[in-house]
Amino acid sequence: MQILKNIFVGFLVSFIGSIPLGYLNIVGYEVYKSFGLNETIFYLLGVISIEFFVIYFTLIFANKLIENKKLIKFIEGFSIVFMFLLAYIFYSSASKEASSQSVLDKYVDYSPFVVGVILSCLNFIQIPFWTSWNLYLLNGNYIEVSKSRKYFYVFGTIFGTFLGMLVLILSLDYVTNQTDFLAKYLMKVIIPLVFIILGLVQGFKFYKKYSK
Repeated sequence: MQILKNIFVGFLVSFIGSIPLGYLNIVGYEVYKSFGLNETIFYLLGVISIEFFVIYFTLIFANKLIENKKLIKFIEGFSIVFMFLLAYIFYSSASKEASSQSVLDKYVDYSPFVVGVILSCLNFIQIPFWTSWNLYLLNGNYIEVSKSRKYFYVFGTIFGTFLGMLVLILSLDYVTNQTDFLAKYLMKVIIPLVFIILGLVQGFKFYKKYSK
């Protein structure tokens, strides 16, 4: 049961958390529009091949930090700032959608898999994101990572990222084909607002936890 729980929790967190990887999603959308579904799948496989190592090593790192209360407090506080930073990134990048095409043009001579690997390596924001989430899940006893059980959790996360990004890419394609209004305000208003709300909620929990 614990193995299934690890897979489910990892999948759920990563599926929902795939939205913060906005840069990768936008480029993935451009890959889909330009080359089709098969090439998009190879692109996503490149992305998660790097994310596997990021999640695995931040999990080991986070597990060693459980008893370091001061560092945990710092990372929890950083995660609040991180949510507001994501809101800003999505808002500011919404007015530069054309740049995603120019980024893609730089890599058209490579396979989509290589493009996914390169851009995932450049996506540094996933490091604090997964460090914070792994600490939260470990502290809350939502996952158990002794022996080989950690690998089932990591498998669940990368599968969640793959499916979450694919669903978002296909959804973006559907939305942009159906209505200009949602296509215009999804990245600039709706998603940044979600991250602002999450930041406020985490900030309130942080205040209640450490104000005593």
